[in-house]
Amino acid sequence: MSKTIFMTGAGSGLARGASLGLAKKGHKIIATTELTSQKTDLLREAREQDLDIEVFKLDITNERDRKQIEEYDFDIFVANAAINEGGPLGEVPMDRFRALFEVNVFATLESAQIAAQKFVKKGSGKIVFMSSMAGISATPFVGPYTASKHALEGIAQTMHNELKEFGVQVATINPGAYDTGFNKRSAEEMWKWYDEVKNFTPREEIEKQQAALNDLFDPKDMIDKMIEIIPADNHKFRTVYPQETEDQLKKTEKARWEMEI
Repeated sequence: MSKTIFMTGAGSGLARGASLGLAKKGHKIIATTELTSQKTDLLREAREQDLDIEVFKLDITNERDRKQIEEYDFDIFVANAAINEGGPLGEVPMDRFRALFEVNVFATLESAQIAAQKFVKKGSGKIVFMSSMAGISATPFVGPYTASKHALEGIAQTMHNELKEFGVQVATINPGAYDTGFNKRSAEEMWKWYDEVKNFTPREEIEKQQAALNDLFDPKDMIDKMIEIIPADNHKFRTVYPQETEDQLKKTEKARWEMEI
């Protein structure tokens, strides 16, 4: 059955691919992008693939932009827009830490609230939060992003319990490390403020962790999984993908209970 799906942050990466793929499956897609240039590029690709996708610029941190969500009727709201940045938590500048929470937590919840209010009135609907494996694990020097996604997990789990009595579903999708450029861009940002003379965290330790970003999964598999899960009427509350990431995170959660200091 065809669904109307509203997706934030569809200008790049997994959400862009999922928007195009869901449209190919016959769903009505309202895809929003942070920047006008991304809107132009996504519309171009949609035209090339002969897909009918509505695209407009929506910066979720902008109150006027968020108000546009109220103008649309949709069955599923995918809260995907996010930014990523790393750095040791003992030293990260607080303006950078706050910037991640502004997008990944506060503005994400503000936009999801608009969807929640619409769905409660209708008595149906689904909110999908694009979380991350970082919402469950905790990797050194990925702390700012990790903290924001842990907060998002708390939001999603709580809203799941609060909204189900109104007929509204809430779920998360937690991708592993995929080669979309998102992680690599985040790794570059901290070098704008990191100073080997002033900062106590050894540069080589950070670089060792960032080297793991050279071994990433093919995003097509994750996009296919999103195309399967987003419109589905029934599925698990949390979708971690690929399976090896799910297995890894289950071991990580178990180890947390046994961890000592």
